[in-house]
Amino acid sequence: MSPHPLEPLSAAEIAQFSSILARDKALAPTARFVFVELLEPPKSVVTAWQPGEPFERHGSVVIREVAEHATYEGVVSLTDDRVVSYEVVPDVQPPISVEEFDKSEELVRADPRWQEAMRKRGVEDFDDAMVDKWSSGYTGPGDVATRRLARLLTFVKRGSGELAAYDNAYAHPVEGLIVTIDMDTWEVLEVTDHGVVPLPPTNGNYEFPLNSTLDAYPFVEKQREPMKPIEISQPKGSSVELDGHSLTWGPWHLQVGYTPREGVVLQDVRYLDRGRLRPILYRGSVAEMYVPYGDPAATHWNKNVFDEGEYGLGVLANSLELGCDCVGEILYLDAVVNDQDGHAVTIPNGICIHEEDAGIGWKHTEYRDGRGEVRRNRRLVISFFVTVGNYDYGFYWHLHLDGSIELEVKLTGIISTGALMPGAIAPGDEPGFGTLVAPQLYGPHHQHFFSVRLDMQVDGQRNNVDELNSAAVPAGPDNPWGSAWQVQRTRLTSEAEGAREASPQTARSWLVTSSDTVNGVGGRPGYLIDPGAAAPFFAMPGSQQRERGAFATKQLWVTKFAPRERYAAGDYIAQQPVDQGLSQYVKADRPLVDEDVVCWYTVGVHHIVRPEDWPVMPVARAGFHLKPVGFFDGNPMLDLPPEPMGDHCSHHGEDAAGAHEAHSH
Repeated sequence: MSPHPLEPLSAAEIAQFSSILARDKALAPTARFVFVELLEPPKSVVTAWQPGEPFERHGSVVIREVAEHATYEGVVSLTDDRVVSYEVVPDVQPPISVEEFDKSEELVRADPRWQEAMRKRGVEDFDDAMVDKWSSGYTGPGDVATRRLARLLTFVKRGSGELAAYDNAYAHPVEGLIVTIDMDTWEVLEVTDHGVVPLPPTNGNYEFPLNSTLDAYPFVEKQREPMKPIEISQPKGSSVELDGHSLTWGPWHLQVGYTPREGVVLQDVRYLDRGRLRPILYRGSVAEMYVPYGDPAATHWNKNVFDEGEYGLGVLANSLELGCDCVGEILYLDAVVNDQDGHAVTIPNGICIHEEDAGIGWKHTEYRDGRGEVRRNRRLVISFFVTVGNYDYGFYWHLHLDGSIELEVKLTGIISTGALMPGAIAPGDEPGFGTLVAPQLYGPHHQHFFSVRLDMQVDGQRNNVDELNSAAVPAGPDNPWGSAWQVQRTRLTSEAEGAREASPQTARSWLVTSSDTVNGVGGRPGYLIDPGAAAPFFAMPGSQQRERGAFATKQLWVTKFAPRERYAAGDYIAQQPVDQGLSQYVKADRPLVDEDVVCWYTVGVHHIVRPEDWPVMPVARAGFHLKPVGFFDGNPMLDLPPEPMGDHCSHHGEDAAGAHEAHSH
């Protein structure tokens, strides 16, 4: 029996789920399991549950029935061994599976029209070609969701023998060649060739296989001498305690959830404050990841990928390695997902959990006598890393001892590239919509938008959201010296008011407060959404990029909680002309005062490619903070004891005063 109602489905439960569904619904071999996951119980059940009490286990599934060209949703009771519901969802396409991606590459290589296009570019060995799997976007009425489409791009590996396996194919894009396929019928529907552009001439290799020849690796002549090692040691072990996916670390208590679409999910996050276990966040997750490109060239204009809604982050997670991905005293959790046949797939070490020193937590020194106190902060890190084609993304949830929560996204991997005709640009110039990274090779401008869904529960389910804007006070009696400024606080009363843009000019932020409790100074306990990376969305109204990715037009959306509203672009965004998510949810204009509210924060990354991003880009970071504001009656780290750091850290001692005296003289 799982130890908690929010424990993700185990491998055995996924097998049981698939068996029940196949038995009761007589599934045909043409039924593809897309996602199998826990059907999370209602909030009222979870918040009222006590350890040791029995609870029911339900799972949910999305099925693509190929023979029927239909998508189904189902619910199975593992407790009662029965199918609760199984219904068709009309006119939608679910995310593309790993197996479909793999098969699509074989399909394209066998197509004579594609082969002829490759011969025109001097490629005779088709095994040298790498076919990248891109979702179809929405290019017009022909893309309606009755067909299961993908549009694929081609790159070429150079070299021979063992070296070919290590060659970076993104250095040699086949510009202008686009293949459209149907993944239900496995037909190549169209091969579009916009004209031959020669393959860029230089390599972009970054790996060092054994016995390699250096002339195949122009970017690094040799590896530098290693630096002295850094060792992270916790001789007494980790302070993290795990029971299944139930986690306790210092004052923090939470569930580490996992779904095949979202990856890691933080659930029922609470902080132990002077004997009271206080709720802060019911559910925190990445609710969509959208990458629209800003290059109008034939190969690139249609690139607008919903990496979660069209692929799934959880199924693309890496198996993490100690010493490479995670360093220190590490605890791992396996990530359990499913394949298209409904079998469980375990990603070993898919979730990394560890604690880190986070620098000074608080400090003060009395300069008159040198007497000082200092405490160090720590943070709990819960992370996973995914590879989505060329890009790699790390998602890091940080929980600090001071009660703050941070999400950091790390972007790395390889840029999606384009090829230029020789002499297309003059020396020293740049392509109009990208950056030259090698001769005849460029990286198109693009953006990354991450929607983070924050189902808040600040001291309970009834919360309010206020927008905070700072402004100078007009000159006059209230501002005689011209230096006064105030914070203007505006309550967001309905969903129509809850779609908000960034405003660095007013230092805009948003405060979520409890409707039911009062703090020590008579105010409402709250948590501040402290903005981080933001980027305006440059796609124009009416473009498919803007219409489909409408959530990215606002930095914050606030909605009233609804169990089915979990994804920023909707449940099914593939091949849809407009988003089915936030822009539709808020049309109901539901009230937000003293309600169960959900805040959707958009992290925006504006990527103007640099030469330094090639051939593998250094990590770029983006994110935001949740900070307690009036949630605690004072500094929540005052009860921290000093770190046992040895003789070099002294407190209250004569050594400190003496050191100050010596320094003063």
